[in-house]
Amino acid sequence: MTLRHEALLDRVKERGEYDTVEEAERAARVVLALLGAHLVGEVRAQLAARLPESFALILLNPLTSAEPLSPERFVRATAAWIEGATEQTATWDVSAVLSTVADTAGSELLGQILLQLPVGYDLLFGRPTPPD
Repeated sequence: MTLRHEALLDRVKERGEYDTVEEAERAARVVLALLGAHLVGEVRAQLAARLPESFALILLNPLTSAEPLSPERFVRATAAWIEGATEQTATWDVSAVLSTVADTAGSELLGQILLQLPVGYDLLFGRPTPPD
């Protein structure tokens, strides 16, 4: 099921405790652009199909990462893309967006997403996996 644009932003706004929808949208756009650069193939397409069209297009942007960013570098990259952000505020932004994405994706697709990402992203999505 595709999430409506307003519903996604409302969830991000609530989880990120943003004052405005514009702040939530800025965080969502940056985080989804960076996430999209790390996902490929059917997994990327399936996630895009569950997002509102405007955010799906951001996720599907042909931007690709030269190398997978560790979770820490992903947060730093987010901070670099958001004016005035620090690593601490960027961690909050990433968590608000990716936990919303995790809910939208569902557990099966999220598992496939996490297989394409370096170890540690489960925490950014708010879904820590138990150790083996």
